[in-house]
Amino acid sequence: MYQIDFSKPNNVHFIGIGGISMSGLAELLHTMGFRVSGSDSKMSKITNHLESIGINIIYGQRSSNITPDINFVVYTSAVKEDNPEYQSVIQAGIPIMDRAELLGQVMLHYTDSIAIAGTHGKTTTTSMSSLILLKANLDPTISVGGILDNIGGNIRIGHSEHFITEACEYTNSFLKFNPARSIILNVEAEHLDFFKDLDDIRHSFREFAKRLPDDGLLIINGDIDNVSYFTEDLPCNVITYSVNQEMSPVSKALLHYSAANVMFDGKGHGHYDLMENGKLLTHIDLNIMGIHNISNSLPAIALARSLNIPLDVIKEALLSFQGTERRFEYKGEIGGITIIDDYAHHPTEVRATLAAAKNYPHKTTWCVFQPHTYTRTKSFLKDFAKALSLADKVVLTDIYAAREANPGDISSKDLQDELLKLGKETYYFQSFGEIENFLLQNCTNGDLLITMGAGDVVNIGEALLGE
Repeated sequence: MYQIDFSKPNNVHFIGIGGISMSGLAELLHTMGFRVSGSDSKMSKITNHLESIGINIIYGQRSSNITPDINFVVYTSAVKEDNPEYQSVIQAGIPIMDRAELLGQVMLHYTDSIAIAGTHGKTTTTSMSSLILLKANLDPTISVGGILDNIGGNIRIGHSEHFITEACEYTNSFLKFNPARSIILNVEAEHLDFFKDLDDIRHSFREFAKRLPDDGLLIINGDIDNVSYFTEDLPCNVITYSVNQEMSPVSKALLHYSAANVMFDGKGHGHYDLMENGKLLTHIDLNIMGIHNISNSLPAIALARSLNIPLDVIKEALLSFQGTERRFEYKGEIGGITIIDDYAHHPTEVRATLAAAKNYPHKTTWCVFQPHTYTRTKSFLKDFAKALSLADKVVLTDIYAAREANPGDISSKDLQDELLKLGKETYYFQSFGEIENFLLQNCTNGDLLITMGAGDVVNIGEALLGE
């Protein structure tokens, strides 16, 4: 495997540079002095930004994009072996690595690399943690899988030993990482187009935990089933947390951080008493919604405490955090209808978002849900229906295929049938235009409209708002 010498920047080319993580890494290497080029299928806000800072981007992927002066190439997981640029790189014998390998090598460049993993909540927890480190003037380098207003994008270049990033489990990417501190938020069945089953996923998270050095730190959710499977025999320090110390399977005596006396205000924002080693430490006020975000805040606090960040700085940072793009993001109002967009695309995420919405001022909750990938929809069909039933009314779009071809044995009509069996008022339309017209005719003053999914469903709400 090609080893990058960060003290001697050279020429690097990114195949698929416009991705949220790829673009951040490209910008990071550019800042370090590397001459960065890249290709992507189309122009976007992200590619426009990269071009504005001096990165050369080619639109359209062709073998001619690979030139002899390139020292190494980075590619995204979406790139297949028949990609013309990929083939040209192999034929030319140019060193090549995927995004995860690059990120793992970047982490070795910092003495305090922090990786945040879990099947849900990575972006929010990474963002919370980042904001705390920023408020503490620790000057971290940050790579986040979403747009964080506090850093003006998805990457922030710092000048300290601290590097903080999300650690995605898909295709076992995080097993190429080299963190000094890690967080595991949750471990559930997900990405079943890659993993065989839940046991396979749990094994990968166990291997991720084992990548920590002896003097490292693992912060892990004590509510994870059989959490000792991930922590037993680890030589590093382990900190556990739970959103509810009464319900956690981890003994109170072993639980380091928990939330007590949880409540939500009139806007659905969470508030709780922070318990440290079973004793009241302080009261925490959040400016975001949902019990899941209270849970996300606990490992961020634990991480901050491990870095000796003052408690008042932690509290101030958490209170100032207003979420990230596409995580219960307020989009606007039209005719008294509040429009929210959310990235939820797994039953657990859907359930958490709709449960949080119940604490938000509204009359009727409409959920416009776009299923994401055929594999996920088929694997969790009944779970999706149960989760979506928390909304008052559901509107379904066609399945967003993403990386998959249509197998022909699953569709949004199947999900509609499951919802109808549960007695839920559910509608399905093939086009966004039909959905927009239907919503304009049926939503009324005081309703809450949530567009939900990891695809392009956000466009429906934006179209209604005239954006």
